[in-house]
Amino acid sequence: MSDAEAAVAEKRRGKGAGRRDKGLEEALRRHVRTKGADYLKDANITSVGIGLKNGTGPVCLQFTVAEKGEFAIESLGSWRIPDTIEVEGRQVPTDVIERDYRPSFEVVEPETLGERRMRADPMRPGISAAHVEETAGTIGLIVFDRATGAPSILSNWHVLHGNRGAIGDPIVQPGPFDDNNLAGNFCGELLRSHLGAAGDCALARIRTRGYDRSVLELNVVPKRLARVALGDRVVKSGRTTGITYGIVRRVDVMARLNYGPPAGVRVIGCFEIGVDPERMREDGEISMGGDSGAAWLISRDGAATDLFAGLHFAGEVESSADEHALACYALSVQKKLDFVLEPPPEQLLPDDRIETAVPRAGYDPDFLGLRVPMPGLSLSLKRDAVNFGRAQTIPYTHFSVCLSARRRMARFVAWNVDGARRVILPRRAFKLDPRIEPAHQLGEELYAGNRLDRGHIARRADLCWGPVAEADQANRDSSFFTNIAPQHERFNQSSRRGLWGELENLALEQADALDIRISVFGGPIFADDDTRYRDALLPRSFWKLIAYRSSDGALRVSAFVLSQADLLHDLERLELDPFRIFQVTLSDLSTRTMLDFSALEPADVMAHPEMATSPAETEALRDPRLRIAEILSPADLRF
Repeated sequence: MSDAEAAVAEKRRGKGAGRRDKGLEEALRRHVRTKGADYLKDANITSVGIGLKNGTGPVCLQFTVAEKGEFAIESLGSWRIPDTIEVEGRQVPTDVIERDYRPSFEVVEPETLGERRMRADPMRPGISAAHVEETAGTIGLIVFDRATGAPSILSNWHVLHGNRGAIGDPIVQPGPFDDNNLAGNFCGELLRSHLGAAGDCALARIRTRGYDRSVLELNVVPKRLARVALGDRVVKSGRTTGITYGIVRRVDVMARLNYGPPAGVRVIGCFEIGVDPERMREDGEISMGGDSGAAWLISRDGAATDLFAGLHFAGEVESSADEHALACYALSVQKKLDFVLEPPPEQLLPDDRIETAVPRAGYDPDFLGLRVPMPGLSLSLKRDAVNFGRAQTIPYTHFSVCLSARRRMARFVAWNVDGARRVILPRRAFKLDPRIEPAHQLGEELYAGNRLDRGHIARRADLCWGPVAEADQANRDSSFFTNIAPQHERFNQSSRRGLWGELENLALEQADALDIRISVFGGPIFADDDTRYRDALLPRSFWKLIAYRSSDGALRVSAFVLSQADLLHDLERLELDPFRIFQVTLSDLSTRTMLDFSALEPADVMAHPEMATSPAETEALRDPRLRIAEILSPADLRF
């Protein structure tokens, strides 16, 4: 929806909106964006936003606090909020309300509304769904992934992802609280999610079920996005409370909520909704646990319109008598999750004859907005590299390969991951790269009749992102043998319960990476005594380096080694010696790989413990002389 369309939609529904001082409201929006985070550093301030003083007075800067009064100010060391605050040269009145917030985690089981808690095919907005490790929330809308056109469930982060979730995890309908038949209720996979200033939101791609886009009991299909204003009337269809009506009473709010470990305290951008007194439920509730993820729609004369206003995610604490709800802005959620409300024109995947839908630009060192150069090569390594033109690396879609002529496999692969734009695509057949001499590639003959796996160095799923044609080309490129290394068939399955394969996902989750982007290097560690098999040397160890921008905008780098020693001594036996995963410094990684990482050493989390956001609790990490730590679980990772 364009800005012009949003403005038209606002005028169509606005009664009196145009009479307000638009210049002042814009100034207040800018003030909240720039100063809001500073206000929320006060332990007693729970939110700040734009409202009407005492509910009916002039536009003001409205604060909520956990406790009011002199005792709270003194005991908590809280800031005394003045009667007015200067905003761009104008004195603006303030308003202070005692109010606290919490995400709608707790689920209540109403006596009615059984349809909303039952398995449905087709699925509709307004019914129960959740991540397999969560309880139950609400399907807000059925939307479409902008890149692929795939139909998807829109709901909250804490409904579809939560503290125990990861991208790609199964989603069930109804949620586990309503029906614990997880296998039978599978309906899709978590596609993208976000928890932060843009909102509490997530997208899950629909699988194995049909869908009906009309919202349950409201019987309207949302097709447009709205910009809410003070006084707008809205309505939602939630899993627990059914149909409830409200009035927007604060906008451009920044609220502080605690999501529990490991997500912790987050500041969420949102607007606040109070009860519509003309259409109040008998119990006075506007939302309850289980309504999380429901879509608020603009209402007119008691009927829902097709204007999507926001995504419900939180309400008041139990001790509060002031019934209200918080909702993420529809425009912010759409921008962060990259979906559309209307299905795009049908797109067909390119067939096998299409090999270059987009130019193969290779690894982008500026992908993060900060320079992350590929590792440097010594003169001897340059001589061993298979040249592509004048370069020592071969470009593919979203990745580049430095191919060793002597070992006939990658010395390293460098790739970019855009976690917000991933596309789920089927596997493709492995093949030689026709641009490279077959003599420089280990092909299918190495893997026939044994227990060797064709192991992707750059993960296939990491490379499949962007527009569908580009993602599909990256998918095909990922299966060239230049990106493959021989690994025992149980290598990935036994790698600390999948930790090695999940390092990229864990970095995206734990490092609070900006824009859900990372850059990754990886490859085998070559040794002269590697196991020889069918005229090839099989590496016993592999390494990965993950680079990302932290929440403060600085570059951070974490490096890991997985030792495969003794795993491949006897390819005909099932008995496997255990491997070990270690986090190491870049200096140590350089020694092991003979690659030059000196340009990235200032960003090395392992060498600079003060950078880490989740320090591992091991003796090795406590001793500054020992810059190596064994990784036994995600809790040991330093990002």
